Amino acid sequence: MKTCSLSKICCVVASLALLGCSSVYDKHVQWQAVKPEAFPLLTAVGQAPISLQKSSNDTQKMLMAIHASKIAAYAELAEQVYGQQLSSDLTMRNLIVEDQRLKASVQGIIRGAKVIKSYPVGDTYTTELHLDFKDVWEIYLGNNRQKEIKHVKYY
Repeated sequence: MKTCSLSKICCVVASLALLGCSSVYDKHVQWQAVKPEAFPLLTAVGQAPISLQKSSNDTQKMLMAIHASKIAAYAELAEQVYGQQLSSDLTMRNLIVEDQRLKASVQGIIRGAKVIKSYPVGDTYTTELHLDFKDVWEIYLGNNRQKEIKHVKYY
């Protein structure tokens, strides 16, 4: 008697498992990307001192400042796109603040930014970047094409 009810339970469990799996295989889903209504344009400015660059050659100092200002502008764009992660430590003793530390970091990938201007201003080199999210959207479409259900066909 117990073997009969056990076999019935096994059959029911197996049937439910097959029914659960069948819903995965009985349809085909087509995806379509969803275009945003508006694309923002971000601007970032990076600056670097020319005379403080570590070189004895003036031309090399200028090239190093150009490169540093471009990296600073990219870091500012990353802050605008991804935000900054902040962490803080505070040490107190006898209800008196002894030490306070604040750390900021940013991490991200910037694709599609364009250098608009790069120029010296006194002893500082400045680089201006633009990031048009329409360009970012087109790059995104090239890499990831599936986002919204366009059509579902059940078999």
